[in-house]
Amino acid sequence: MQYIREHEVKNQTDAVLWHLQNKGTITSWEAIKEYGATRLSAIIFNLRHRGHHINSVPLTTTNRFGKTTTIAKYTYIEPHLLY
Repeated sequence: MQYIREHEVKNQTDAVLWHLQNKGTITSWEAIKEYGATRLSAIIFNLRHRGHHINSVPLTTTNRFGKTTTIAKYTYIEPHLLY
């Protein structure tokens, strides 16, 4: 897999891939705030289909109503760590 550089980012999928490769993880809230990407799970699905290895890690948090909820935190796995 090739790394995407910041100047090569042309769409939300590129932005999410850049974020994962440079910061390691992303949540839906980060994707919305940083890139306006409201369908992160679809972007992750497409990146996985393109061969990127991304884990989903459940993350428990509290919502605005004080209720506990679980969201996904996506973690990028470096290609050289797979072999």
